[in-house]
Amino acid sequence: MPIPESVKVEFKGTLKNHMDFRDVVHATQAQMLKKFGDNVFQGRVVEVHIGTLMADQAFTFTDWTAEMKAKAAVCISNDDTLIKSLELAKSRIQIMINKGMENEAGTLTGLIAKADSRIEEVRSGSVPALKPDANAKYFAEFTVDLDEINEPMIADPDVNNADVSKRYTHDTIRPVSFYKGEKKVDLGFVGSCMVHKGDMKIIAQMLRNLEQQNGGKIEFKAPLVVAPPTYNIIDELKAEGDWEIFQKHSGFEFDDNSPKATARTSYENIMYLERPGCNLCMGNQEKAAKGDTVMATSTRLFQGRVVEDSAEKKGESLLASTPVVVLSTILGRTPTIEEYEAAVVGINLTHFMPAAA
Repeated sequence: MPIPESVKVEFKGTLKNHMDFRDVVHATQAQMLKKFGDNVFQGRVVEVHIGTLMADQAFTFTDWTAEMKAKAAVCISNDDTLIKSLELAKSRIQIMINKGMENEAGTLTGLIAKADSRIEEVRSGSVPALKPDANAKYFAEFTVDLDEINEPMIADPDVNNADVSKRYTHDTIRPVSFYKGEKKVDLGFVGSCMVHKGDMKIIAQMLRNLEQQNGGKIEFKAPLVVAPPTYNIIDELKAEGDWEIFQKHSGFEFDDNSPKATARTSYENIMYLERPGCNLCMGNQEKAAKGDTVMATSTRLFQGRVVEDSAEKKGESLLASTPVVVLSTILGRTPTIEEYEAAVVGINLTHFMPAAA
C-alpha cells in the first residue's frame, strides 16, 4: 500500500497577545505558499509540532489541513501537554457518564481507563508522547515564523478573481488591513468543528469589553449566529457565569422543547444562540441569504456551501477567527486593526507556545 510522504511543520518566535491560533493556521498556509510557491501539503501527511497547544484546540489546525488538501495531519505534542489534554478528555467523558450516557458495554468508562493507562505510560517515561524518528525523512520541512503574524488573517474565496481557477481555493490569505475597514459583512457565524470552549469564552469577554466601551449597550449591525461546540460546554459556561452574557445580548436562544420547524434562511441584526452542531457549515440546513458576504469560523468557503449567489452579487464566505467574526457583526463590516485590538484587550486568545528546540 503506498504511504503518502510527510511534511514537517514547526513554529518559532512569539505569538503576539492580540493574535488567535486561527491566525496561526491561516499564516501557516500563507507562509508555506510564499516559501514553496506551491501547496506542498497537497496529498501528503502534515506532521505539526504543536508545542503547548491542548488537543481541544489543536484540531483547529488539523481540521484546516483538509482545506490545505492534505491526506491527514499528525500532532506532535510534549509530555505535559498530552497529559493535560487526556485529563480534560477524562473530565468531559465523566460528565457524560454522570448524565446517564454510558451504555451496557461500559464504553465511556473504558475510555477513561485507557486515558489513565496512557497518562501512566507518559508519566513513568515508559511510553512518552509520540515523536518522529531521529532519521525521519520528509518531502519538505517548514517553520512558521510567529513573529511575522501582526494582524488577523482572513481566508478569502476571492470570488471575482479574473482567473476562475483561483476562486474558492483557500489559498488567498489576506491580513485584515487589506480590507481597510470598509468591506461590508452581512452575516457572521461562530461554530463548526473549528471552534472549542475557548472560543465561547472569547465571545463572552468581548461582549463585556464592548459593554464597557459602549455604556452597556451592544448593537449588532449584522446578524451573528453562534453554535456552541457541545451541550456539555454550554453547561460549563452556565456554571462559570458566561452563558448569561450570551443570553443578555441575544435575540434568539434555541429551545429543544420547541425546535424550529424549518431551517433558517433569513436573519435580523441580532445574535442567534443556536443548538450545538454544524449549522451553517453543513451547507444543507441553515443558509445565509443569497448574495451575502459571510464572515465565519468554519472551513467551508466553496461556492454555494454557506451562501449561494444572487442574480446581482456572488455570495462569499470569508473565514476568520472568532474575535474577527464577532466584531465584524457589531460593526457591519471588517474591522480596522485598531478596532480589533481594542475589542480583544485583556483577553488571552491562546496559550500557544512553540515546542522547545
